[in-house]
Amino acid sequence: MPSGVRTPGLEELRALASRLGLRLSDAELASYRGLMGGVLNAYRRVEEIAPSAPAVKYPRAPGWKPAPQENPFNGWYRRTEIKGAERGPLAGKRIAVKDGICVAGVPMMAGSRVLEGFTPDVDATVITRLLDAGATIAGKANCEDCSFTGSGHSCASGPVRNPHRPTHSPGGSSNGSAVVIAAGDVEMALGADQGGSIRIPAAWSGVVGLKPSYGLVPYTGAMVMEMTLDHIGPMADRVENIARLLSVMAGPDSLDPRQRGVLPANHVRDYLPALGQSVKGLRIGLLKEGFSLEPNEALGLPGGEPVVDRKVRAALKELGTRGAIVDEISVPMHRDGTCIWLAIHVEGPAEVIKSNGLGSGWQGWYNTALAEGFAKGFRARADDLSHTVKLVLLIGEYMRQQHHGLYYAMGQNLRTSLRQAYDEVFKSYDLIAMPTVPFRATPLPAPDCSIEDYVAFGLNMIHNTGQFDVTGHPAISVPCGMEDGLPIGLMLVGRHFEDMTVIRAADAVERIADWRTM
Repeated sequence: MPSGVRTPGLEELRALASRLGLRLSDAELASYRGLMGGVLNAYRRVEEIAPSAPAVKYPRAPGWKPAPQENPFNGWYRRTEIKGAERGPLAGKRIAVKDGICVAGVPMMAGSRVLEGFTPDVDATVITRLLDAGATIAGKANCEDCSFTGSGHSCASGPVRNPHRPTHSPGGSSNGSAVVIAAGDVEMALGADQGGSIRIPAAWSGVVGLKPSYGLVPYTGAMVMEMTLDHIGPMADRVENIARLLSVMAGPDSLDPRQRGVLPANHVRDYLPALGQSVKGLRIGLLKEGFSLEPNEALGLPGGEPVVDRKVRAALKELGTRGAIVDEISVPMHRDGTCIWLAIHVEGPAEVIKSNGLGSGWQGWYNTALAEGFAKGFRARADDLSHTVKLVLLIGEYMRQQHHGLYYAMGQNLRTSLRQAYDEVFKSYDLIAMPTVPFRATPLPAPDCSIEDYVAFGLNMIHNTGQFDVTGHPAISVPCGMEDGLPIGLMLVGRHFEDMTVIRAADAVERIADWRTM
């Protein structure tokens, strides 16, 4: 808890006024200082009556730091053995949790030195639901520093490595979750996705990852990045386990405002019936703008690999032989969607970081313990943040000072237009398909690489993913092939809250053949 609110001295108040651009006389400062008393007393009373954190239902120990031989790819941050209910749909299932999601009593670092030493006092809502369903929490999986990188090299615990080729990136930011599945340690894990952080590591590590419809899965108890982009979703070794996890996690949580007015009362509760269904008559649009990508020099994005396009098209052609209707379609705004996402994803999270990971102006449960831990760490160790996070902070601060949030607002105002561009396709098609990432996993950068290379390797794979965090459509990455030992992912996007359909189609892709031979 906070250490208590004190009344500022006159010199402290003078400095505060100066930072706000106010020129106040000594007499005015004294008046304002006196007037602050009543408000500060209200703050003190709020501290006295503040409710305790939500109760923790299941006993646990803080776990242990795995030895290198237990953790050859650095996928794990912490190993645990937290057992849930004796019975339930996840009984006997061991699940890893991205380290940006709170598990009470277990140290949490979120891939960043600024949180080193912090231990949450609450379970995220999704953790309680998994434990109520009989799951065992097998540990916290490493992730990128504050989840701001799509590679594997910014994790403060050391680089996270691709089990298929340890010199290469596993994708990010939920890389540890993907890696411990790919390595065979667990069958299922939780990830979080604000710009592709579930789907990118799924594609590069050869696992399945679903970013659900915005608002379907509660985010309460996870580290906030940007309220309008935040998603928690399942990652797994196969589509069946995606359906199993989603069935347990989905549903309303009164503490999460992301769901309010968004989640329909008739949302699907059980996603297992999507498995083994025919794709006959399913209409799939191959998004022209998601394939054959040329380098985008303006955004610093490399071009795609022909082998990725070829493998993705081959899998979709195979669905066509099974009765799906597969046509090429065009959404010209798709490529501008990356720019819209960046306008939101830089300034929004920069402000959240400055507010110690809380943000403001929303009705829900605020994780005050996490905010206090982040505030202390940020004051003491801001220089230890990754280059990517520092860049986000610098751009965010620059844009706020020079343009007063107008470009963030423009990006948010374009959200509806981008959503409508895809929804126009969904009038005629059930799904939109494209490569998750237009090229295979890249090598991890050298530890002494330049700042330019550090950032480039962390953000060069975002061509096709961030758009659907902006629009909220469900999007799944499923392995559809391998080339030279590196996996390739196919992304399927569906209508809002038709997550059942994307799971159905992903399951059909999985049934074509072992993706390692495709």
